[in-house]
Amino acid sequence: MGPGGVLPGPHLHALMSVGVSALPPVLTEAPVLARVVRGGFTESVHRASVCVLAPDGSVELALGDITSPIFPRSSNKPMQALAMVRAGLDLPDHLLALGCASHSGLPYHLQGVDEILAGVGLTRADLQNTPDYPVDPVEHDRVIAAGLAKSSAMQNCSGKHAAMLATCYANGWPTATYLQMSHPLQSAIAATMADLCAEPVAAIAVDGCGAPVMAVSLTGLARAFGALAAADATTPEGRVAHAMRAFPQYVGGEGRDVTALMLGTPGAIAKDGAEAVYAVGLADGRGIALKVADGGQRARPVILAELLARLGVETNAGAELRDAPVLGHGVPVGAVEAVPW
Repeated sequence: MGPGGVLPGPHLHALMSVGVSALPPVLTEAPVLARVVRGGFTESVHRASVCVLAPDGSVELALGDITSPIFPRSSNKPMQALAMVRAGLDLPDHLLALGCASHSGLPYHLQGVDEILAGVGLTRADLQNTPDYPVDPVEHDRVIAAGLAKSSAMQNCSGKHAAMLATCYANGWPTATYLQMSHPLQSAIAATMADLCAEPVAAIAVDGCGAPVMAVSLTGLARAFGALAAADATTPEGRVAHAMRAFPQYVGGEGRDVTALMLGTPGAIAKDGAEAVYAVGLADGRGIALKVADGGQRARPVILAELLARLGVETNAGAELRDAPVLGHGVPVGAVEAVPW
């Protein structure tokens, strides 16, 4: 461990060199928690592992394996943002929420990215995340119809990357190499994740946006989100949680289930991730983490809605989370639904 609890670069490289593993139990031992019903006939099922931790960190519910590491993908973003705040990043709440985001690429999202960059004298040209079109379907079609090319600014991780660049600027770290495993920024993120999850980072690879993605268990992920949600507002953890609660539309966007969840669940913070990961911190300090084994996103919000109902969590977002119709000739003929456990 380096100065200030930062993991040295060689440690990151060692983790990166871990070979391909056998199928982990978090995937192979996951119970069936959702099914796809068409015309009253079950045609597919989704297996998932779930961890719920009580405010004191004890296991309240475990379905499947909750100790094997997974890549939480974008569910790591609030922890990455916390590392940046701890390292001196100071942004207004809406821009800090954008730093936690997998945003939809709406105009106000892109404006926020520009605000972060302009604040440290940088531009979109300094972003190194993978160019893409907006997630929002209307904006996606508008951009293509206008003949515009994919760009790093429109890609859903650009808020995080802009915040990473701003953190580098605040510390005098090089900006051209901020995605390298050995960069001080990535070492600080690894140290923060290990601290918040109360377990070491198990593996590191490259995420879809080009940034390092770090593996922890569902238990660690649930612990981290419970801690963020329960944190005092004056702490770095509390600042991140407050920003997400205050500006959930910057974390996702209109029509996104993660935004609806935070808008409809008092005190909650939440972050969705690729390959069907969901992490939630509740106002009472409970933490929730789930992973759908086959990566099927359609099952992710449905399973979470059932879980929240069984935990007695009051939310106005239940109907939106469960809204997963199965279509036949363009009309609903069934649904993705939770399987009782």
